[in-house]
Amino acid sequence: MNNTSKEFLFKYLNNTAPTGYEVSGQKIWLEYIRPYIDDYFTDAYGNAVGVINPQANYKVAIEAHADEISWYVNYINKEGYMYVTRNGGSDYEISPSMRAKIHVDGKTIPAVFGWPAIHVRDGADRKSKKVPDMETVILDCGCHSDEEVKALGIQIGSVVTFDADLAMLNDTYFVGRGLDNRMGGFMIAEVARKLKENKVKLPFALYIANAVQEEVGLRGAGMLAHRIKPDIAIVTDVTHDTQTPHYNKIKQGDLACGKGPVLSHAPAIQHNVLKLLKDAAQQNNIPIQWQANSRVTGTDTDAFAYCGEGIPSALISLPLKYMHTTVEMVHQNDIEQCINLFYHVLTKLQPHQNLSYFQDFKL
Repeated sequence: MNNTSKEFLFKYLNNTAPTGYEVSGQKIWLEYIRPYIDDYFTDAYGNAVGVINPQANYKVAIEAHADEISWYVNYINKEGYMYVTRNGGSDYEISPSMRAKIHVDGKTIPAVFGWPAIHVRDGADRKSKKVPDMETVILDCGCHSDEEVKALGIQIGSVVTFDADLAMLNDTYFVGRGLDNRMGGFMIAEVARKLKENKVKLPFALYIANAVQEEVGLRGAGMLAHRIKPDIAIVTDVTHDTQTPHYNKIKQGDLACGKGPVLSHAPAIQHNVLKLLKDAAQQNNIPIQWQANSRVTGTDTDAFAYCGEGIPSALISLPLKYMHTTVEMVHQNDIEQCINLFYHVLTKLQPHQNLSYFQDFKL
């Protein structure tokens, strides 16, 4: 990762991009990849796509999602305390004592998620013990009344994000909020840079797609799948590092940060596209890990795979610790290996490759 890439990474990750409000991050992303692509397009909901070799008929898409989990202000009481509801898979239980930003008309208002002291909530009467949930977690921006809150421009529906910028631990891990999955947006942008700097001439059109609203049901990916109609889609997202004591490897697999990209088996994963990834990894000494997904991948892969008549799709996952918290962690070597895997499979891929399960079948 060179200095320019790292500068982009911190700028992109430290920008807030809540589900439904991704546009500021999409602008940063497009500004970075513009020198490495031939064309681009956006849409009404904020999806952003860079295109290389757009005149080609055969189309390949690589995709990540641009949104992060967040909150909406849901109720303001007379004393000026706010209550929130989820925007995506936000977790009430991690909210107490966290710093926050309330987003109002292009500016941010600092706030905190308040919580009573341990000796108040954890007394002898266990039945009255407070549990972080929609009715107990409060947002405090230092106001004394609902009128003061509203005077700041805060209203029902104002978006709230945690205040937790990107940092590094032990010169090895990136840590912060929103790595799920804007780290994927960084990786596909780096693929575009690497193709350009190595003067690779692709024999197909490459659509580098940064989709919105994944955290509320793969919505942006569905829009893009219908619009692009690629012949192949390769999606990237994060998956759980299961090495911490909180995970059951029997149920959730044996995956670790620092051991390379994760490839998945699932109904939505097209076997022949998966083989392309596996072969590219083996031929280029890229370590890979394996995951089995029951029924669905839970990623934008599903949206592409089941679009229309079906788009042959596969998934490259980045191992991540502490998903949907303010301290999500990824290993920088895994990031580089995911970029390398994308790069090598794209430079090997030939247009009009027969991916049919029935290619050797005759009646």
